[in-house]
Amino acid sequence: MRQSLHVTLLLLLLALLPGGAARAHGGEDHGGTAKSSGGAFPTTFSVAALSEKFELLLRFEPLEKAQDADLRLFVSDYATNAPIKGAKLTVSCPEAPALKFAVSELEAGSYLVEGNFPENKKYSLAVNIVAGSQADLLLLQGLEVGRKLPAPPGPLAAATSLFSSWKTILALVGAFALGILLTVLLLRRRAAAPVSIATPPVYENRA
Repeated sequence: MRQSLHVTLLLLLLALLPGGAARAHGGEDHGGTAKSSGGAFPTTFSVAALSEKFELLLRFEPLEKAQDADLRLFVSDYATNAPIKGAKLTVSCPEAPALKFAVSELEAGSYLVEGNFPENKKYSLAVNIVAGSQADLLLLQGLEVGRKLPAPPGPLAAATSLFSSWKTILALVGAFALGILLTVLLLRRRAAAPVSIATPPVYENRA
């Protein structure tokens, strides 16, 4: 009987626990494209590159073909992560060598890259860096012209997400309460079980 009760509890717990954890990695993007950034509702894309000397992070809003593009490039030291100030940057595009890019420093480690992409396709940027006695060439890949940011969820999707969160909380609370109830029942069953006491034999001394 006790073993049957344990099996029943296990089945109930498995039924109550949410199934979202098994799908946690379903939305990961392992391709060589820019990743959207900016929190729950992203506002920009970003790509990165690094070497033994420098680390680059490029952020930009959705790119449209034949329209001026302003990209924010962050340059830092690979070993210390300190921003690189006053670097001389030359930017080119391997897919379209004729494209020209203007680079200007906004603040320490932050640079503005201005250009124009003629087609809706993926581009990459080759960044030549000269900072003091150090120099390097890094490639930023995955700039997709014409790609849109994920649309924020509508009222119905937001309400569904909130309802799902509450269902998860209630399921966990229910599972915890069920575990406590089963523990109490098992303790009561043990307390109510009869205890057998062995009586030592009595020997009569008959003359």
